[in-house]
Amino acid sequence: MENKGLKILVHASTWFAPIIVPLVVYLLISDREVKSLSLQALLFHVIISILISVSLLFSWVLIGIPFLIVFGLMAIIAPIMGILRAINDKPYRYPIIGSLVD
Repeated sequence: MENKGLKILVHASTWFAPIIVPLVVYLLISDREVKSLSLQALLFHVIISILISVSLLFSWVLIGIPFLIVFGLMAIIAPIMGILRAINDKPYRYPIIGSLVD
């Protein structure tokens, strides 16, 4: 498995540039595995952002608060799991998104 640092960067981008880094990596890198991972990360970040926004909108009715907690934890835990898998040179697929990309 090559490009370990690039894979870690794509996963870690959730805390500093969640849309830009995976998009740039997807457009510039020719490695198929890294391209798939960056597309998964990009879709995960976009979808989780939408879900958190909708949860925030519905939190005024109190039904959004549990969803906000769940989606917030997902947004933190999934990239950490990806970083740990990339460090150990193991493949990682984002939850739900991984099956849609391939």
